[in-house]
Amino acid sequence: QVQLVESGGGLVQAGGSLRLSCAASGRTFSSAPMAWSRLGTGKERETVAGISGSGRNTYYADSVKGRFTISRDNAKNTVYLQMNSLKPEDTAVYYCASRKNPYLSRSLTDYDYWGQGTQVTVSS
Repeated sequence: QVQLVESGGGLVQAGGSLRLSCAASGRTFSSAPMAWSRLGTGKERETVAGISGSGRNTYYADSVKGRFTISRDNAKNTVYLQMNSLKPEDTAVYYCASRKNPYLSRSLTDYDYWGQGTQVTVSS
């Protein structure tokens, strides 16, 4: 069984930064593609970013390109989401996810394990 635990959320003013962390346990982390998604009030769940097991390949939603950076430390079994220049529309619960299949996917339905989420609130 895979467990994913997010942390690092909080309240920040527009223009500020936060770094989210997702600690993974229970399976071989270094081969698992990981993704961050978010769910805002009244909105659909949105893919934010994803990263391959090696960390060499990444993708981002257009809405966060140039502001967010996904990275991972396989020695620590942790994936990160550095969020800069935050906007009120970034307010959401952020979830990390892991995939059994070793290929990176942009589709959230391809991810098998999910964390409980961490709240990010950006005030204007």
